[in-house]
Amino acid sequence: MAKDKCPECVAGAPAWMATYGDLVTLLMCFFVLLFAFSSIDAQKFTAVMQSFQGSAGVLSGGKALSEAPLVFDGMPESETSTQQVVEQNKLENLKEQIEQYLEQNEMQEMVDIELEDRGLVIRFKDNVLFDSGSAIVKTDSYEILDFLSDLLTTEELINEEIRVEGHTDNVPNYSVIYPTNWELSTARSTNVVRYFIEQSDFDPTRISAAGYSEYHPIATNDTAEGRSANRRVDVVVIKKTIVNEPEEESNGGN
Repeated sequence: MAKDKCPECVAGAPAWMATYGDLVTLLMCFFVLLFAFSSIDAQKFTAVMQSFQGSAGVLSGGKALSEAPLVFDGMPESETSTQQVVEQNKLENLKEQIEQYLEQNEMQEMVDIELEDRGLVIRFKDNVLFDSGSAIVKTDSYEILDFLSDLLTTEELINEEIRVEGHTDNVPNYSVIYPTNWELSTARSTNVVRYFIEQSDFDPTRISAAGYSEYHPIATNDTAEGRSANRRVDVVVIKKTIVNEPEEESNGGN
């Protein structure tokens, strides 16, 4: 009796491989689109990739390398991103209120408002708060400081961190009370902080003072205009994302 012949093998990959290949391609396109739409945080991205290893069966390995939260914490719509948007809107609203006050009181040339990465900077120019060589707060500036304090102690902003920064130009200061620009810049920022606390019942735990002397200029000290710009006091409403991150460099001396 003749033996049955083996069925002839069909050349090429199994039919199901085409469908599988299409599925993998579509998944790759999906993740590429997610990547393109997102703003990537390097640390979160590393945590996401580590969590995939083993736990999701995508990469080789038996156990995830990290116990950190998985994909959802790394996505743009995370709780952190939402808080940042809320805080950004809060600072923009504060900026508009201060600008309206300055316009109504014709003080646009005396105070600058800038929204920076570190937060909202309210910049008092040159002699707005102090006379030359002095750290005594001018009585003419009480009104705007009171207005600013009222804004910063509203329920919406009651938990925001505030830092007052004193700056000078590079002209040496030789007074007996302030022998260098370090003492002058620090005394100015400290006296503004004291005014907020003593006159406006400001919570001392959320406000600080810093003196930078001549070492954080915003203009050249080679001209009178530049030196005038550098003589300033900045009141900074600091973003929480900045407050909560470890400082990588010194904020200056006092």
